[in-house]
Order: sequence, then structure tokens, then C-alpha cells
Amino acid sequence: MSDSSPVDGGSILRFPPHVKFRFDETRQAWIVLAPERLLLPDDTAVEVLKLVDGGRDVDRIVDALAATFDAPREEIAEDVIPMLQDLVDKQVLRK
Repeated sequence: MSDSSPVDGGSILRFPPHVKFRFDETRQAWIVLAPERLLLPDDTAVEVLKLVDGGRDVDRIVDALAATFDAPREEIAEDVIPMLQDLVDKQVLRK
């Protein structure tokens, strides 16, 4: 069952069972593999997706990224939340 509410700081996201996020040895790159789709996320997206574990909410993901990259939390959130929303809309992530 999907949740059509928007992604916000309290949203806890996970990869659905049919979507795999892994390092592909052949390509030497991180990939998101879904039925009939292959996504090659850029380095920034990979750092975000590594934190999507079905346990931490978006606020904790943003906090971790802000600490890792020593960047303002608000700027990180402005970039991360729309990216995560897009992946939820595309059914690559679910709430």
C-alpha cells in the first residue's frame, strides 16, 4: 500500500522489495535496479540513498548529510526532500 502524502521530515522511506540498490561490479557504480528500469544515481544521490534504511526518517537523513558534508541543514533539505519525493512518485522508494 502506498502513501500519497508528501515526503516531509517525519517520513520514513524504504526500498520496496522489487527495487534493489547496490554496487554493480561490472559498471563500477551504484545502481538502482527495478523491474524494466535501471537508474544510475549521481554521487550526491548515492550518499542520500545509502541512508535510506526503512528506520530513519528524512530529518535524520538530512542531519547526517549536513554533518558529513559540513553544509547548512536547510540547504541539504531543500535538495534532498524533492529528490526523495520524486523517487517516491516513481515508486523507487515507498513510505
